[in-house]
Formats: sequence, structure tokens, C-alpha cells
Amino acid sequence: MYKTLADFVLGKMFPVEVLYSREPESDYLDAALTTVMQIHLTEPAGDVLLFLTGKEEIDSSCEVLSERMKALGPNVPDMVILPIYGALPSEVATRIFEPSAPGSRKVVIATNIAETSLTIDGIFYVVDPGFVKQSSYDGKLGMDRLQVTPISQAAARQRSGRAGRTGPGKCFRLYTEQAYQNEMLPTSVPEIQRKNLSTTILMLKAMGINDLLHFDFMDPPPTNTMLTALEELYALGCLDDEGLLTRLGRQMADFPVDPPLSKTLIRSAELACSDEILTIVSMISATTQQIFHRPREKMQQADGRKARFNDPSGDHITLLNVYNGWKNSNFSTPWCFENYIQPKSMLRVKDVRSQLQDIMTRHRQSIISCGRNTQKVRQALCSGLFRNSARKDPSEGYKTLVEGTPVYLHPSSALFGKGAEHVIYHSLVETTKEYMHVCSVIEPKWLVEAAPTFFQVAGLKGEMSKRKKAERIQPLHNKFAGEDDWRLSAQKRQGRGGGGTWG
Repeated sequence: MYKTLADFVLGKMFPVEVLYSREPESDYLDAALTTVMQIHLTEPAGDVLLFLTGKEEIDSSCEVLSERMKALGPNVPDMVILPIYGALPSEVATRIFEPSAPGSRKVVIATNIAETSLTIDGIFYVVDPGFVKQSSYDGKLGMDRLQVTPISQAAARQRSGRAGRTGPGKCFRLYTEQAYQNEMLPTSVPEIQRKNLSTTILMLKAMGINDLLHFDFMDPPPTNTMLTALEELYALGCLDDEGLLTRLGRQMADFPVDPPLSKTLIRSAELACSDEILTIVSMISATTQQIFHRPREKMQQADGRKARFNDPSGDHITLLNVYNGWKNSNFSTPWCFENYIQPKSMLRVKDVRSQLQDIMTRHRQSIISCGRNTQKVRQALCSGLFRNSARKDPSEGYKTLVEGTPVYLHPSSALFGKGAEHVIYHSLVETTKEYMHVCSVIEPKWLVEAAPTFFQVAGLKGEMSKRKKAERIQPLHNKFAGEDDWRLSAQKRQGRGGGGTWG
């Protein structure tokens, strides 16, 4: 019988031999695949777990390993190559738990989801290149940067521990011991220090905590990120000039979604399109990246099926079309497979929608459908996403109206290549470029109607378009009076300077 909790935990672990690279690897991906092949050809029986950073790397690595195994001929023991990442359908992902057949070796290629979220029996070898794809929020640009960064020492220990769950194992670290000791952070950066804090601060305000500067955070977030979140909440009408929660803000705090989406839900009842907005917000909240399945071997078929749902006005109505199509099929699972849509994600959407509808009903807001008048839907979206607006740049891509940041439509967008003049987007993520995700076409005047304290129509300089005079939107930046009391200055609403005018 175990005497202490420490004895119990240690009793479940087997020794793991940690092996480091002698020299830094110039190409960690190639080194990782070479290491997997060496393990398969030279090491005793036991499954392998390889950590990579994302879906693209994992899919391409599966192909490369398959080709290398074919090149070795039939005399080599069989290798079963299995990917695992967040966007993978559950029926495919669960194959990693099946025991490998006698005489074969299972190779699981995973993101950091396999560090702590799941445990795979039979893993005796771990290959750790030492990288992870991590999101960090840039408050100034309102953008999530999705970048490949080195893992922490704690994450490295967690990864090596995967090899010692069912027996003694080995961990091949594709970095030097000096890099581990001197270049890696002791622990990972806390999520609160690299995320948008608008939802967190709205919750704190709703709990009656107004002195955020002196609040005893376990890991204090950056001051600039807090200021940006407070500015966003003020622009949405959640906070008054004194930085206190408004009646609208208290109502928005009841919704378990981001403040821009909760503002959109409330505004949709006034515009008589709440039924459609409920569906769209639920689809977005349930992670749109996991709704569509795009298997590498059937990309064209999947893209063709997705294109059937595309709407000329953009991705928000496209998501609405997907849900309505599933609803019209009587929430059929075969319909999801036929259209390369993940049924598990759609069931989550349905559950989220039901919860949001209950909250709206509790607040006595009517659930009304606007039918085919999707203009009302896009106007309602402007009421919450007005800060996430961009105008087409004459040279290339778009520029955001607030900061003038160059951004681009994501290739998966229904608007890609369509040349829309003004758009709003749900989020901005920097990968290879600064991409706008989930975009819709809007009219500039809707921004002024939705946020008159944030936008105004600027004067024209005599230029005329072929059809009518072009409207130019000028953001009115808000600023805080002081960081000590976190109060908003009504006198300074009109100027932070440098906002610019975008035509």
C-alpha cells in the first residue's frame, strides 16, 4: 500500500533514459523522421510517440514515413503510422488507442495534445524535437500570433514521461543538453499572459472587482493587454466613463462567449434576426476549424462539398447554411460524413445554441428569424465586431480600419478572390501571413450606425467613384485617464492620435 501521494505517483512511473543530440539540429523535422526510422529498425519492440507542431507537419510526416517504409521493401517489420491533432475526426483519432498487431510497431505523430490530455498504452519511445505551436495575443494590433516556439523544461519532462507509463522507455531529445538547461524557460508562459483579456475582465467587473491594477493575479498579465481589453469593453458599451459596469455589460456577462459575440446576440433581438445570429455565434464558439474535415487524400472533394454552402456575403452566412443544411437533414450523421463535416462538432454546436437560447429567453429577448434578409444579420454582426473591420488595399490584401495593419483573406474563406471592398472578421491570426478568419461583406455606414462613438464618416477630398461618393471611416480612439484607477476620461474620448482616415 502506498504511504504518500508522491509514492503513488512515482509508483506508476518506469525509468526513462533521456538522450540528447550532440549538436543543434538544422532541420528538426527531418531529424525527427530519421530518428523514428532508426528506432523502428534498431530498437526492441515498443510503440513510438513523435511530437510535432501542427496538422500540416503531421500529415506531411505521415506521407514521408510511408514512402520510406515502401522503399525498404517487404522484409522490414510493419509500421502503423497514426496522426493525432485537435481537428481530427474522433473516429480516426481513436485508432491510436488500438494495440499494435504482433510483429508491427505503432508510430503516433501528435501535437502537444498528447503531453497531458491523453495517455497511449504501449509507448516505449518518445521523439521530442523541442517545439510547439503557441498562440500569443498582440493587444496593440488585436491579433493572435500563432508561432512555433521552443517548449519549456516542464513540457520537456512531461513529454519524456510519456515513455514510462507502461514500462522502461527512452526519450530522444533533438536538442542539446545545454539548450535544455540554458535556453528553455523553466515553465510555460501562463495563458493569462498571452491571451485577450476582455472576457476575463468582464467577468471580474461582473463580480464587483473594479481595482484591476491591484488585483492579486497569480500570474499578472501585461498592463498593455489589460488596457486594450478595457478599451474594447468601453467601446462595446460594457463600461461607462468611470470604468464601471453598465446595465448592458452586466447583461453581456451572462453569456459564456466573447464580449463582441454577446453584444451581437443582444443587438440581434432588436434587429429581428436573433434566430440566425444564435446559430452563427454557436458555430463560431464551437471552433470553426474543427467543423470542416479536410483529409489530405480527399482535399478536392472536401473543398467541393464546402463550396456548396458558400454564400456571396461571406463566411458567417456560410456557417449558417451549414447548420441549416444539417438541421434540414434531421441532424443526420451520414449527412455530415457525406459533406466532410464533423458530426461531433455539430452536436456541440447544437448544445451551445440551446444554452445561448435559454439565456436569451431568460433575458426576455425574442428569438426571431429574418428569413432570407441576411443584411440584418451582417448589421447585427457589425454591432459587436466593428473593431474587426478592414478595407481593401489598392495594392494588395486589406488594411484594418483601426490600426491600418495589412491583413489578408484566408484561402478557405468564401470571399477569397471575390474582391469585397469592406469586410468584418471574427479573428485575426498570424501564421505565414496576417489572416482574417470568418469574414463577411459590410457597408461602411453600418459601422457608424453600430458604433457612433468609435467611428465617424470623414470628409471627402473631391474624389468620386463611378457609382457614388466613397464613404471614408475614421476611428475615434478612446484612452484611459490613468492606470492607477483604471478610469475612462470622457474628455479624452476623441483623441489618442495617429488613428488616420481610411477611404
